[in-house]
Amino acid sequence: MTDENNKLLVDLEVRIKQVLFLCDSLKEENIRLKSEVTARQKQIDLAVKDLHQLKTRYDGLKTARTITAASVDVDTAKLKLSRLVREVDKCINLLK
Repeated sequence: MTDENNKLLVDLEVRIKQVLFLCDSLKEENIRLKSEVTARQKQIDLAVKDLHQLKTRYDGLKTARTITAASVDVDTAKLKLSRLVREVDKCINLLK
């Protein structure tokens, strides 16, 4: 019995070491994945910021084009200019 118990004990120790090694490996992978997620989130934030800037520029270009083509559609140009003036007024009020 004692020999069998020793064998079981050695087997248990080996398995515990395997579990501990696996646990350490998973911890390292978890750290790596967290840093990867952080890097990806930074990329997403940058892309969203760029998208917002491009959308703002695009809206400005659309407005400029509408103004330059005012002879074609004067009413649309007036509406867009009125909207822009209201937005600027809102921003000024917020700054006060």
